[in-house]
Amino acid sequence: MINRRIIVWLAVCWTLGIAVTSQPLLVKWLLSGGLILMLTAAVLMKESTSRAAVLCLAVCCAGSAWAAWSDYRGATGLPDLLKTAQSSYPPVTFEVEVEGMILSPIQVDGDSVQFQLQAASILVNAETTPRIINESIQVQLKLLTEEEQRKAYTWRRGEHMQVRGVLERPSGPSNEGGFNYRSYLQSTNHIYWLLRVKGAEQASVSPGAPYTIAAMLGHMDAIRSWLGSKMEELYPEEQAGYMKGLVLGNSDDMNPEVFRRFSALGLTHILAISGLHVAVFLYVVHALLRLIRVPRERALLMMAALTPFYVLISGASPSVVRAGLMAVIGLLAAYANRLKDGLHLLSASAILMLLWNPTYIHNVGFQLSYLVTAGLIVGVAPVRALLPRWRKGKALLDLVVVTLVAQFVSFPISIYYFNQWNPLSIPANFVFVPFISFIVMPLGAASLALGPIWTLVGQWLAAAGQTMNGLTFMLVQYTAELRGWQTVWAQPPIWWIVLWYVAMGIGFHAARQWSNYRQVNLERASASSAVDAITISLDSGGEQAGTTLSGQRQLAGMAASVMMIAALLGYAWMPDAFDRTAQFSMLDIGQGDSLLIRTGSGKHVLVDGGGTVAFGKKKEAWQVRQDPFEVGRKVLVPLLKQRGVHAIDLLVITHLDSDHIGGLQAVIESIPVRRIWWNGTVKHSEDAVKLMETALKLRIPMFEAAAGMNWQPDDGASLHVLWPEASMSAARLREVGDQNESSVAFLLTLYGRTFLLTGDIGKASERMMVDHFADSSACTRDFSMKTSFSTKNKYCLDVLKVAHHGSKGSTTSEWLSYWKPVYAVISVGKDNLYRHPNAETLERLDHADVTVWRTDRDGETDFAVKPDGELSIRWSRHKWKD
Repeated sequence: MINRRIIVWLAVCWTLGIAVTSQPLLVKWLLSGGLILMLTAAVLMKESTSRAAVLCLAVCCAGSAWAAWSDYRGATGLPDLLKTAQSSYPPVTFEVEVEGMILSPIQVDGDSVQFQLQAASILVNAETTPRIINESIQVQLKLLTEEEQRKAYTWRRGEHMQVRGVLERPSGPSNEGGFNYRSYLQSTNHIYWLLRVKGAEQASVSPGAPYTIAAMLGHMDAIRSWLGSKMEELYPEEQAGYMKGLVLGNSDDMNPEVFRRFSALGLTHILAISGLHVAVFLYVVHALLRLIRVPRERALLMMAALTPFYVLISGASPSVVRAGLMAVIGLLAAYANRLKDGLHLLSASAILMLLWNPTYIHNVGFQLSYLVTAGLIVGVAPVRALLPRWRKGKALLDLVVVTLVAQFVSFPISIYYFNQWNPLSIPANFVFVPFISFIVMPLGAASLALGPIWTLVGQWLAAAGQTMNGLTFMLVQYTAELRGWQTVWAQPPIWWIVLWYVAMGIGFHAARQWSNYRQVNLERASASSAVDAITISLDSGGEQAGTTLSGQRQLAGMAASVMMIAALLGYAWMPDAFDRTAQFSMLDIGQGDSLLIRTGSGKHVLVDGGGTVAFGKKKEAWQVRQDPFEVGRKVLVPLLKQRGVHAIDLLVITHLDSDHIGGLQAVIESIPVRRIWWNGTVKHSEDAVKLMETALKLRIPMFEAAAGMNWQPDDGASLHVLWPEASMSAARLREVGDQNESSVAFLLTLYGRTFLLTGDIGKASERMMVDHFADSSACTRDFSMKTSFSTKNKYCLDVLKVAHHGSKGSTTSEWLSYWKPVYAVISVGKDNLYRHPNAETLERLDHADVTVWRTDRDGETDFAVKPDGELSIRWSRHKWKD
């Protein structure tokens, strides 16, 4: 096995060695031990020589050493600043002046510019002497005028820049399982610092050294930009960005809504330049070379020489680099008449790519590109052999097998990173991949190539492409918006992914052996007459019995693979099926509120969805970003999907202010909501009206939450509404401009532990609620729930959600004296303009001996309650505390 495919196994061991470098010590020992056991077994079973096994082990160690050396070289040159920034809160920032070379393409989006700067020197704060360094820094520059935007469009990588700004650490995850921007920059680019710049006047750009790699890539960027402008002349605005992504690999200008629809159907790989695009390019080049009668050997060399140019023009993403490397290696091997199979080409390209840049291992595009390509090489033939050998429908069956194998191979990576999968992606890929790849993309490429030379023909081809695009957009939109098909998957553990591929490997191997067994039987049957068959059966009965037994083993192997995959799917769909722990989580979504509740039986309650309150004058057209930050789409929905929230059993909208409902539009469009509670009012703001209209359109049952309303999702959980009082008229909704005092306040009980959620109520509502209860203490208050209050010592309430983000006008001493909470949580944005939480409110909480967690300081705070009532507390920037 190893002897026959030594290059493949060397590539696997090299990749494994690089991958384990960033893993914990225990994982390293387990993987290393597993590799040693596997190689030992291969030697004992005569599947490998001892020399090949030792070589594989040595290559694995070399890969680990190479990755460690790469990390060492990429370490920050500012260790003292890093230590200071890590040891303080609020995080320390530094006024700096940086000088260096622009390292990446300039991304301009409205009033925002982002790029990477290869810093050569840095002057920190009031230091008189610049520090000499050599590291990459992520730059985020905010433009102040339209003239500055035009200036930023002229910058190119490879140019020299001197810039002043604020240096800080990139943000880490503030929610459990949230996107870790700091880790992403560090693992993929060895970037430890973020430089925030205000205004392009803080940057001075001049020509850099002309023969650096960055400078040459800058020229390629200019060519791509010029080609993109030609594409904009040929196609309307809503299609130009799509065609630039499809043909040139530049998806920066693609309509975000169109991209999300493609993503919902698992079609984004079409927009990423990859092996198919390289294959089409080489097919066209080969056809032209044959047309002018170029000899085969010379044609192979010319194609190999032109492939790197196409890779650079299309953006040089890991997927297209992989395809380009495979193409060049394959073309040169064909020229030398030493062409091996595709798996050898793939393995060689993987070794070269990770030798050039070990951080590629963390790139999602790299992982998907190699795994899917390997899966197609290994799996298509054996799976196809199991299907009928139709002559007329052969191409159709081949396409079905390729689509299914690609879906199965990419499924674990897709749900690990994106937490969703749509069964409609199978027919969508079946239809759209060949349509776009063999019709739309060639039309786009041909119109772009002929447009500057033969304008009329280029316009005709573009018109045909526009028609095809209109049809594509219409079908994709219709399919993506079909409700009930999108499935949500919690992020699986790494061991689950490993077992998935082991199961697929077992299945592919068994299918290949079964097809060989069936082929042998067919050849015997066709080569023997009836008499010969009887003779063979008499003379070779033992052999046939052995063959039959072998066939049974392969069928058993395929059955085991199917059962193993079914079991893994069941676990991934309901990983916490037997977990009866209830949870109350205050999510960190900035200046706003969002709380996620999980009951012991797995039901989910979401309270509010955060949002952004706009201040100041409306942005001008040049300032508007193509894909602006929206907390629901960027933070809340990914968090819910990452935790495997298949549906929201109850959505509580405490009131209709933007900082509580802004993210809910994305939520109800992305995840099924079974019922809504809200305060029974209307507010004529754009986001409130749109949210209510969408809820009605989706036919989500809506109920006015009024004092006395109860809901018990299971035996261990209950909700009791305390405020507001019921509307006087049930026939007409109240219009309320100032929503705070109409916020829904309710008491949540989880296995006897109590949580009071208060929205944005102020001291007026607090006083009326306490007067209405007419009790001296909540400890003796009966709210008609099956479970009672926690009455440990002097405390009556376990957790109080502090109202209105800790403002001065709420959480009075009387309120705290009534409820006597043990803990309090405050949802508040970092450096918010309101200066919440107010110092007086914090002082009252401290005087009442209440332990406080804040999302701006502690990130997400999670309270886990076991069935016996045991309470554990975790906050994202710390560890568990019992």
